[in-house]
Amino acid sequence: MKLQGKTAIVTGGGRDIGSACAKTLAREGANVAINYFASSAGADETVAAIKAAGGNAFAQQGDLTKQADVDALVAKTVAEFGGLDVLVNNSGGLVARKTIAEMSLEHWNTVMDLNLTSLFLMTKACTAEMTSGTIVNLASQAARDGGGPGSIPYATSKGAVVTMTRGLAKELGPNIRVNALCPGMIDTDFHNIHTPDAARKGFEAAAPVKRQGVPQDVANLVLFLACDDSAFLTGTNIDINGGMLFS
Repeated sequence: MKLQGKTAIVTGGGRDIGSACAKTLAREGANVAINYFASSAGADETVAAIKAAGGNAFAQQGDLTKQADVDALVAKTVAEFGGLDVLVNNSGGLVARKTIAEMSLEHWNTVMDLNLTSLFLMTKACTAEMTSGTIVNLASQAARDGGGPGSIPYATSKGAVVTMTRGLAKELGPNIRVNALCPGMIDTDFHNIHTPDAARKGFEAAAPVKRQGVPQDVANLVLFLACDDSAFLTGTNIDINGGMLFS
């Protein structure tokens, strides 16, 4: 029970990596507040699974690019659980693949807000309530290699997450540690929507581990960064990609 008595917020916790993170943190004793935007059924299932296992959780819908929704999530978390110790900034997305020539300013701003502005707003609101604890940011392999075709705004925003993680570690230490991870090919709806099946099969053939990652692989690393097992790590951006990219 590595997080016994702690409280965590997991953004984008209604599916895939976020859901796996919420369940994993809860199994280690954390009270978990789950944010979701559209994945209502998945968020409810995640809460039900946590409660069935004896844990405490709630889910709240919110658009984390909006200050009011951020404030409401943090306020309910503190009211329900009495404090805040762990923030997992998981929400985000690619939206659509577009070249620079095809891209509108609106699309650029949407992706930046989704992946970066939301992280800023959540971090600012949560650190106002945290006297100690950990923040775990979800960056991406795209932050390392520029991403796949048509994903420049996504890759750029995730590169900013990598840099912001380093800056926050300096600013918030020693009481709050801030780390990030950079997932590669993980079997999620993100890749179901945005990555052709042939590319995923090609990854499996080329990867040293000969498989795609699964959400639980990422959740296990999030737990490590969220608890005291990683007590001497801050400002790191850890690759988790099956050996396809070394940085």
